[in-house]
Amino acid sequence: MQLTVKDQALLTVLGQNARASITDIAGQLNISRSTAQKRLERLEQSGVIDGYTVRLSQSYLDKEIRAHVLIIVRARDTAAIIGKMKKYDEIKTVYSVSGQFDLIAEVAAMDISRLDSIIDQIIEIDGVERTESSIILSTRLKK
Repeated sequence: MQLTVKDQALLTVLGQNARASITDIAGQLNISRSTAQKRLERLEQSGVIDGYTVRLSQSYLDKEIRAHVLIIVRARDTAAIIGKMKKYDEIKTVYSVSGQFDLIAEVAAMDISRLDSIIDQIIEIDGVERTESSIILSTRLKK
């Protein structure tokens, strides 16, 4: 689907406030309410918009203890390992990467004991051969 400038502007408005009303969106984009509604429905139906979510405040996120867990796996077990990791709310993202490690998991918890427990549970997943964890101390740049 080819996005128009107005479509991209609509996505920007929703990115800033996913709870914005159609009337507010239309006003910000200088289009009619019905046009805004049609654009939104088209973006949803085409799969550009997959859903709406809550954006947590930075003050809340700053309280989380986060880590990157680098993981070496048996190649044939990768899909099953990722499937098991989906069960843990604390595992926020899993990346497939090149290099010495196969996966990198971003893990976040509200206390160090829970973070430690999740990392231990990752190590126990059948097919995980080795992990190396780095606790994130601070965010220096985020775009």
